Amino acid sequence: MPLHSLYIINKAGGLIYQKDYTDGIAKLSSNEYLVLAGTFHSIHVITSKLSPIPGSSGIEVLETDLFKMHCIQTPTGTKFLLVTDPLQANVDALMRKVYEVYADYVMKNPFYTPEMPIRAELFDLNLNKLIKQINA
Repeated sequence: MPLHSLYIINKAGGLIYQKDYTDGIAKLSSNEYLVLAGTFHSIHVITSKLSPIPGSSGIEVLETDLFKMHCIQTPTGTKFLLVTDPLQANVDALMRKVYEVYADYVMKNPFYTPEMPIRAELFDLNLNKLIKQINA
């Protein structure tokens, strides 16, 4: 029951990180990934505005027969979007671990500019290690 993909979207809806972890997933062009991120960001904003609950954070899970998309939004507006198998267990714990790796290796990196694409080798290495444990 694998994690298929991870997307990190900045508060303006721009894709700042994308990685596929499962072989066999259709590869999209760079432009298609950007459109996907922008579309999800728009849906997230719309659902937060349409919710009858004041202060709603927007869409959290989108479920299909083939996959689930899980989203968390940080206090800074950054969104983490995980595409998993529908039967994947403990996704909330996985999201927290992914966020911890992000906080440790991206946000604490003095050379990283917030809201810009993530290019951090230690982030990639530690994230890959975490995902290999999950997908094993």
